[in-house]
Amino acid sequence: MRILCTGAGGFIGSWLVKRLKADGHYVMGADLKRPEFEPASPADFFHLRDLREFANCMMVTQQIDTVYNLAADMGGIGFITSHLADVARNNALINLNMLEACRQNNVKRYLFTSSACVYPLGRQMVTDGMPLKETDAWPADPEDGYGWEKLFSEQMCAYYRKDHGLNVRIVRLHNVYGPLGTFTGGREKSPAAICRKVAQAKDGDAIEVWGDGKQTRTYLYIHDCIEGLVRIMQSGYQRPLNLGTAELVTVDDLVNLVAGIAAKRLKIVHDESKPQGVRGRSSDNLRLRRTVAWEPSIRLIDGLKETYAWIAAQVARDQNPAPVR
Repeated sequence: MRILCTGAGGFIGSWLVKRLKADGHYVMGADLKRPEFEPASPADFFHLRDLREFANCMMVTQQIDTVYNLAADMGGIGFITSHLADVARNNALINLNMLEACRQNNVKRYLFTSSACVYPLGRQMVTDGMPLKETDAWPADPEDGYGWEKLFSEQMCAYYRKDHGLNVRIVRLHNVYGPLGTFTGGREKSPAAICRKVAQAKDGDAIEVWGDGKQTRTYLYIHDCIEGLVRIMQSGYQRPLNLGTAELVTVDDLVNLVAGIAAKRLKIVHDESKPQGVRGRSSDNLRLRRTVAWEPSIRLIDGLKETYAWIAAQVARDQNPAPVR
């Protein structure tokens, strides 16, 4: 198949391109940037294009059978809560342009990566709340900016399916982490930020955690994420599906897991003035299991071992750069 992966220069997109190439497909990548932590993308062709421009979306979708639309302006809680307008505008432009370009170029299948941020805030007010079902997204009250845009784009996918027959897939991702992801600079997610802080700390140091540390999350390792995306694309299901895990932990638990992997005794200092997001969020995977007869299975401790090892190596390299010759 001829497949386009947008966001191919990003964390999830770069891993997805490798998987699709391993499966024997002709893969084209598109993004504003090439993969940050790899010398080159394995894509057969890589478009350096701004998908906020409709002409670029029309160009990259020509003679394409399948589109994985992962392109997005996004980051961790600190970034998305401080760039509400830019994030919503940039992502809405990308997603509207991609839908229309896929329609005009007769793309056979289109997958949109949405987010657990679409779920109503009122259902995430306690740390031990019920896992979120796909039907819980309505009545709508998503997170500001990023969440509203994702829910709007989900609806646009549904409208293109109804009005134009576009064969869509909608995947609500829950906190993806793993090697080759952003771990510094402000756009990193909590697992990467904590791995970086632990790697930089000495035994006995204190590290800062945003919020009171009791907020709960589930985390999806990158290999499970990629497997899920491929399986969902191969399915015939055209309504939203969660892609996450049910292994609920507090942020303090996450710190302690990483510190244990690093064999460091660390103190936690909480900064409750910083954004901490919702109190509790986890993924209900019943619909996913029924649809693709599969669900994520990689334990958090196992994924963190791989992630910490990679981030610790990057931190060590940055602290001790190779001499210039």
